[in-house]
Amino acid sequence: MPKYVIEREIPNAGSMTQDDMHNAAVTSCNVLNKLGAEIQWIHSYVTDNKIYCIYTAPSAELIEEHARESGFPANRISEVKAILDPTR
Repeated sequence: MPKYVIEREIPNAGSMTQDDMHNAAVTSCNVLNKLGAEIQWIHSYVTDNKIYCIYTAPSAELIEEHARESGFPANRISEVKAILDPTR
């Protein structure tokens, strides 16, 4: 299954409270459940003004559908071509 990095421009994302992040996660998961098992959220990285999400999905179009239905931006969707880490 292809893996994607989704860049979401969200001003002041790094200032979100734990409740804000929890509510966003619940909203995202509700839409994911509706879309089916083919799309999966792995985890996200929160920075000052962006959230970078890692997903697996059969296509970028399904990720775009998730973004539309959840109300979260998907400013850039990039398919992962390789993974590098210090052990390779």
